[in-house]
Amino acid sequence: MSSKPPAFVSRLCTMNPSEPAHIRVVKPGWFTTVQDLGRYGYQQYGVPVSGAMDRRSHTLSNRLVGNRDHDAALEITLKGPELLYEHESVIAVTGADLTPSVNGIAIPLWTSLLVQAGSRLTFGAGRAGARCYLAIAGGINVPVVLGSRSTHISSHTGGMKGRALAQGDVLVGGVPFAHRRTTIGRSLPERLRPVYASVTTLRILPGPQRSSFSEQALEVLTTSPYRLTSQSDRMGYRLEGSKLAHAGSGQWISDGTAMGALQVPSDEQPILLMADRQTTGGYPKIAVVISADLHLAGQLMPGDTVVFRMTTLPEAQAAMKAQCKELDEALPPYRTSLE
Repeated sequence: MSSKPPAFVSRLCTMNPSEPAHIRVVKPGWFTTVQDLGRYGYQQYGVPVSGAMDRRSHTLSNRLVGNRDHDAALEITLKGPELLYEHESVIAVTGADLTPSVNGIAIPLWTSLLVQAGSRLTFGAGRAGARCYLAIAGGINVPVVLGSRSTHISSHTGGMKGRALAQGDVLVGGVPFAHRRTTIGRSLPERLRPVYASVTTLRILPGPQRSSFSEQALEVLTTSPYRLTSQSDRMGYRLEGSKLAHAGSGQWISDGTAMGALQVPSDEQPILLMADRQTTGGYPKIAVVISADLHLAGQLMPGDTVVFRMTTLPEAQAAMKAQCKELDEALPPYRTSLE
């Protein structure tokens, strides 16, 4: 899709959105939830972190509309909703290309724009990626639960009553910051826009239970492709490919989990843990996907293929530092006077 905004965007740029967004859900899509960057600090109590599957796209959608990085946005999976805007709103859509349009006119990804009251935002066929993020200036004003607005479906926590969006829901935005008008037309440079494909390479580091596997297991993991099965969701991706042989007794002590960990149960097929992962797990973790590549993992869907490549801790740290630096330079984070 072209990054050039359609003609109606420039005409709207002179308008002045002053009210919090009110957005009516006409159709909810397949799986649309309210997410922020997660519910941290409660894993020891059995509360999952949750949050956006693709934190990079979520954060950038907020920066495009002048929000704080942690403000709540919509995570839209595979088939998008139909939303009726009852007030003028500044929005941005990032992540997967699910062919968004306003009143039937295609809108660009990775670009902020102003939609008029009475407009309808719809989505069509998916072109690349699994999840897109819709940010609204002012964020989405759902109750804060344990420090987060993120939805965790299985525990009915956060978001819209702990569930995905339903027909007839009304999303209420927060009060937009005073600088919101200056964000209209803001765009992420093309060179920083990720490319999503059906075959994705993810860099990994050895996991904490590496010694629980055969000497050949890491080599097998990094030389064999793995396919996401249909038993994949926000909790984790079940992968199908060459088996990763355990070593020893097969008895392990449960410990904490992290997003990106590759856990291997008794069938010796890896599971890539994601945003809604369990707080602890007893299966050994052979490796972990580096933080700089987690946004690519968040865009995978059943049927996609993953290739794992070993890296080093210094390389992983340098990759994350470089990624944050280039994004901060292109779209600096917004901070209030209290931050």
